[in-house]
Amino acid sequence: MRCCDIIKHLESLSPLSMACDWDNVGLLAGRSDKEVKTVYLALDATEEVIRDAILYQADMLITHHPLIFKAIKNIHSEDYIGKRLIALLQHDISYYAMHTNFDVMGMSDAAADELGLKDCKVLEITYEDEISKEGEGRCGSLQRIMALSELAHYVKNVFQIDSVKVFGNPEMNIEKVAIVPGSGKDYIDLSIQAGVDLLITGDIDHHSGIDANEKGLAIMDAGHYGLEKLFIPYMQEYFRRELPDCQVVCAPIQNPFWVV
Repeated sequence: MRCCDIIKHLESLSPLSMACDWDNVGLLAGRSDKEVKTVYLALDATEEVIRDAILYQADMLITHHPLIFKAIKNIHSEDYIGKRLIALLQHDISYYAMHTNFDVMGMSDAAADELGLKDCKVLEITYEDEISKEGEGRCGSLQRIMALSELAHYVKNVFQIDSVKVFGNPEMNIEKVAIVPGSGKDYIDLSIQAGVDLLITGDIDHHSGIDANEKGLAIMDAGHYGLEKLFIPYMQEYFRRELPDCQVVCAPIQNPFWVV
């Protein structure tokens, strides 16, 4: 199957029109007519990921976060982005990124489903037509009311993460939840407007956390990687179901940092 044929499937799942204006998604490097037998899935196009993709003789690399965000004036081996792009092109690996378009059409629903949220709604509507309303994040009700401390352990188990950082009274009862995979401090006020008890997201700084508590909203920081690593098994299952002729190799699930 050619790369361009795979792209048609990917853009049926997560249309490029759903991406934010500032984002950079789609085919970022390589040939659209490349014959693809092996696909490598990862969250980020790191040097380690690219070395692994080369080792497995992957024809196509698909990541969530784009390697290229800003305009590039030159590509050379002295630049950390250029070095990775050169490696991809030298080994004829076509590189595709699905970022905020996948957040809207894929990631948010998957995260809400993992939590088992009921009566889900879009937290921030970014696209609307006669048929549907789509956007970033989801909010809904838990299957049962849980204390914040109990829910923290539940989230750790569901998303298979080592720890969560929580702003809020451990004994606080939680019924309605908003979840925004990735970096979600900009969704605090929207979560309050939605009437939820808790926002689960990543990259919450000290002041954002305590200010949210002052406004009556509990915050659970499950990590940027902790929630968005859903991308890998989600897309693995998508290929198994929709594109079974492609061999799929997945990057190992591991935090990009460690804590003492």
